[in-house]
Formats: sequence, structure tokens, C-alpha cells
Amino acid sequence: MHTETDTKTPRLPMLDGIKILDFSTVLAAPFAATLCADLGAHVTKIELPDGSDALRGLAPTTPEHALYWKVVNRNKQGITLDVRQPEGRELFLKAIAHTDVLVENFRTGTLDKWGLDLKTLHAVNPKLVVLRITGFGQTGPYAKRPGFARIFEAMSGLTNLIGTPESGPQHPNLPIGDLITGVFGAFSIASAMASLRARPEQGGFEIDLSATEAIFRLLDPLAIEYEMLGYTRSHVGNRADYTAPSNMYRSKDQVWVTLVASSNPIFSRLCHAIGRVEWLSDVRFDTNPERCKNVAVIDEGISRWFGRNNFSDIEQVLGQAEVPYTKVFNIKDVLADPQVQSRQSVMRIEDPDLGSIPAPCVVPRVVGAAARQHRSGPAVGEHNAIFYNALGLSEVEIAQLKSRGVL
Repeated sequence: MHTETDTKTPRLPMLDGIKILDFSTVLAAPFAATLCADLGAHVTKIELPDGSDALRGLAPTTPEHALYWKVVNRNKQGITLDVRQPEGRELFLKAIAHTDVLVENFRTGTLDKWGLDLKTLHAVNPKLVVLRITGFGQTGPYAKRPGFARIFEAMSGLTNLIGTPESGPQHPNLPIGDLITGVFGAFSIASAMASLRARPEQGGFEIDLSATEAIFRLLDPLAIEYEMLGYTRSHVGNRADYTAPSNMYRSKDQVWVTLVASSNPIFSRLCHAIGRVEWLSDVRFDTNPERCKNVAVIDEGISRWFGRNNFSDIEQVLGQAEVPYTKVFNIKDVLADPQVQSRQSVMRIEDPDLGSIPAPCVVPRVVGAAARQHRSGPAVGEHNAIFYNALGLSEVEIAQLKSRGVL
């Protein structure tokens, strides 16, 4: 039972004390480690000494700064190390001895080639959890294929759901497949820590995370829909073909609005709000499945109503009727939204170059957690001295290794 004193004592972050080596590049795996860093894990980001990680060149950038890097790799310690060199491999294994989780996203077999196979890693640290993120997994005919988010999105079936019959399938203007995989990666790490806490005697293990499988995992109904009904869900534009009405409509003053009124009570409120009560006695619209079959009629009526009204009138009518709707936000709208501002959903993180920069808040929120200062992604090798001093290296040794391209 919690006492009054307990409730006033700030909680430590949920992953406090967990040490993660982020030995990965670009986005999916680093994002997984960042989500853990947000929740208190101590994450060390390893780069090659030349700072050639492709994320440093991925938009948005300025001539001087890699902006995406700063927000995606926030809350991490940054070091450089070339494990392909014998001295680098030795230092890496020395660090592994004090690490809980290794995150890597090299092509299958790459670490083995460098003499860092699982057996070697576990010989140094029997409790080490190794999270391997690849495009297709560690096994199967595609195991060694390269790829990027758009490849995995397309092969999972996600891309085929986006777009219109006229446009064909489309990709979102963001590598959403990498980010989805990163969420599964963070979930995997947290699950591994929970498992080891409950059964420490089992020792460390290997997690095989396929980006394509992670995206497909979100598409639950597609396989059973195809097998049982023979239906292949495809790109149908903004009109959902699984629930109705659910579409995007344009107001008289050219504001795009998305609206969902798929349950019977909400559909009833919508009908009254837009003056189409006759729909409520029409058998074609009795249930959601029936409305899906006859959605064109409903959509035409809703579209006409939107086209006769400015957005200010639409939001008043739909708000009073408690019909779920919103105009389509751009980033300016998001930043100005009172809900976002009230909850500080966009937080400020400290940056040595820019003072402070905006970034999405930590998700999830933990009630009673201690306030933390968040910091942007590290510069190349920014924390080499701190990290390698802790491993027992002197300043002279660090300088010598740097001169030889190991650091």
C-alpha cells in the first residue's frame, strides 16, 4: 500500500539503470534505442570515427547541422569506434561486459564476420540481450537482402492500402516503416528486461526483429479477410471500406476535414446534425456493414453539406452533435493546438549548437515520474573521453587510438 510519503516521492524512470549499446545506423534501430533512452535507459551511440552514418545527411538538415539526427538520437551518449580493427574489437567486448542490451542492424552475419558472433558476446557477458533489426529477419531466402523503409512498407502490404485507384499505391512522406519497427524494438527490449528480472537464471538471449514482419503485424485483418472472403484490400483513397461513413471532406472555404461516424449512435447524431434524418429509416444504412455497401450515397450527401458550409460553421455543428471530426493539421496547426500546448506534447530539448529545439514529448507519460532534462543527439565522438576513461583508458591512450583511426 502506498503511503502519503510515497506519493510525493518522484518515481525514477521506468528503464533507469538499463545500459544499452546502440550499435546501429540510420533510423529503425536507433529509434528503438531512443525510445528506451526517453524512459531512462543509459544509451551509448556508437559511430564510425568518420561520422558517416547516413542519418546525418537525411533531411531535414542545414549546411551546418543534421537536424533529424538531433531529435532522433536524443538522450544518448555518443562515441566513435571501429570494431573492424583488432583494438576496436577488444574495446567493444570490454564495453559489452558492462552492457545489458546490444542493438544492431547490420546485414545478417556481419557481426559474425567481424568476430563478434553471439557465442563470443555471451562468453563476455552471459546476460547480454542482443536485439538484431533487419529488413527480413535472420533466416529465410531474403535474410541478407539490403533495404529501406519503403521496401519493407511495400512488401508488408502497407503501401497497397495508401493512395487512390487513380494514383495507385503511395508511400507516406516519412519512413513510417522504420519508426514502426523502432517501436517494436523498444517493446522487445522492455520485454527482455522484464523477462530477465523475473527469471535471471535464463541468461541473455537473441531477439530477431524483421522490419517487414513488424509492419505486417499491424495489418491483422488482411490475411483472414483474403482467406475467408477472397477480398484483397487495396488503395481506395480517404474513404475507408471497413467502416462508414469515414472519409475526408472539403468545406466551402477549402478546409479539408476528416470525419468518422461509423457507430449507430454517432451516425444518428450526424444525420440529425446535417439534416438527413431520412437516412435513419433507410434499411441500406441500418448497420455499419450495410452502410459500407452503400457508402457512396452517404458520402455524396455529406460532401454536399460540407460544400455548402464554411469550416467555422461545420465545427460548431459537429462539435455540438459530438460527432468525431477534425480538420487536417499541418505542423503549424499541431504546434498551435491548445491540447498540445496544455500537455506540452512538443517539448524543448537542450542542444549545444541551437540552444534548444522542439521535439515530440516522451511517450508514454508516467504519473509521478521525476522531471528530466532532455538533450539532443550527440556530436561525432562527443563523449569519447567520458566513455573510454570509464573503461580504464588514459587520455594518452585515447589520443593514440584516435590517431590510428580506431576512435
